[in-house]
Amino acid sequence: MEDKKYAVLIDGDNISYKYLDSVFNEINKYGVATYKRIYCDFTRPQAAKWRKFVKDAGIQAMQQFNNTVGKNATDSTLIIDAMDILYSCNVDGFCIVSSDGDFTRLAIRLRESGMDVIGMGENKTPRSFRAACTVFADLELIYDAEVDDESDKNKFKKSKSNLIKVSEIENIIIEIINENSNRGRITGLGEIGSRIQKRYNDFDVRQYGYSSLSTFIDEIDGFVLRKDNNNVYVELREDNSIKNNVIDYIIMCVNEAGANGMDLGALGQRIHSYYPNFKVKEYGYSTLLKFISATNKFNIEIADDNRRLVHAK
Repeated sequence: MEDKKYAVLIDGDNISYKYLDSVFNEINKYGVATYKRIYCDFTRPQAAKWRKFVKDAGIQAMQQFNNTVGKNATDSTLIIDAMDILYSCNVDGFCIVSSDGDFTRLAIRLRESGMDVIGMGENKTPRSFRAACTVFADLELIYDAEVDDESDKNKFKKSKSNLIKVSEIENIIIEIINENSNRGRITGLGEIGSRIQKRYNDFDVRQYGYSSLSTFIDEIDGFVLRKDNNNVYVELREDNSIKNNVIDYIIMCVNEAGANGMDLGALGQRIHSYYPNFKVKEYGYSTLLKFISATNKFNIEIADDNRRLVHAK
């Protein structure tokens, strides 16, 4: 299968020279860079490092003079070149390297034309540009993972307040496995990675201090990795002891509530407080109501105010 071709366009006025190797190491995971261009005013003292590195990197330097104070000629030229390349039909996608939110509209336009758009930028990159890309990679994260000791996870853990919670990722994986199970299919590691990336386009296991998705998932208690030749599959870890303990706990709570029954919402809160790691989705149920009904140990009554009341049989 032929590698996808990408146009790598770097905003040199906005990105540090130190990320140059990281950019091309990352793009090699997706395909080959057939266009490699950097846009910058190389006459500025701040661009001295770029001048040194670009000449030895096989990158076409696109000199841009800022003829008007307060106007960024680099952005405009990069956008024009991107559209010219798009209409040449010579690439399968673009890699826009910048932390500037002004490229949001460009990313949207390229995706509307059926292009893959890989965004790369620093932590400060606005959410608008991240969301507009097919995939977004954090350059600081990639760089730190390359230069730091990989055994010390805390060194390069992503320092962002909006880091996706591991519990959210865990819920997505559970949904995928249950969905495939209902269709009689097993769940491959690659499918999980692809579908998480579609949900959160800037998800990266390096954010959590791991070098691979398999290691990240393997350390979550609810999953088991199975290997078959070169294929890796993910399954839910069966632990009926917890399930049985929860059922016994529900029986106790309902009996304590007496003849009036126990409100389903209040029951759910008590279960969560007593068994915070218990998730009905891990056992193939979409809701607590379906889990309780499937035990055949309880009756569900709908009260006049539409509350669901749980009674022991």
